[in-house]
Amino acid sequence: MTKVNVLFVCLGNICRSPMAEAVMRHQVKEAGLDGVIEVDSAGTGDWHIGHPPHEGTRKQLDAHRISYEGMKARLVNDNDFGQFDYIVCMDNNNIRDVRALLERSEVKREERKELFTFMELLPERGFADVPDPYYSGNFDYVYELVEAGCRQLLTKIKTDLSL
Repeated sequence: MTKVNVLFVCLGNICRSPMAEAVMRHQVKEAGLDGVIEVDSAGTGDWHIGHPPHEGTRKQLDAHRISYEGMKARLVNDNDFGQFDYIVCMDNNNIRDVRALLERSEVKREERKELFTFMELLPERGFADVPDPYYSGNFDYVYELVEAGCRQLLTKIKTDLSL
């Protein structure tokens, strides 16, 4: 069976993208696809490299009994563009930054996979960006969006793979 790799990207890789990584891993495991779908996250900024997810993200994940064990912030890098089949950016600034990195990347255009914003998974919500709870503190709302969007992404991947 084909293996699929998913990368979530936000600014510092401590709030939104690690929350999405953990939630997606959990949903993948529940679906019995943990040997098929691999999930990771990264950031476009280097302020938090090596740090665990933000306390607010950890509290949400703990409340929903979702593991974030071993997760540490890291930067998006050139290797990611060849490795990941789906690169899902949490807002328009993130996707702009990732596209700029891709333009400078050694990865050939035909090797590049799907790149889109997270909220494209939830068009009915009517807005483009997952709000950054680092500034707002609204981790509950971000969790709600992440949980719903990850379900949509899992459905998309299963459809794409004809599972």
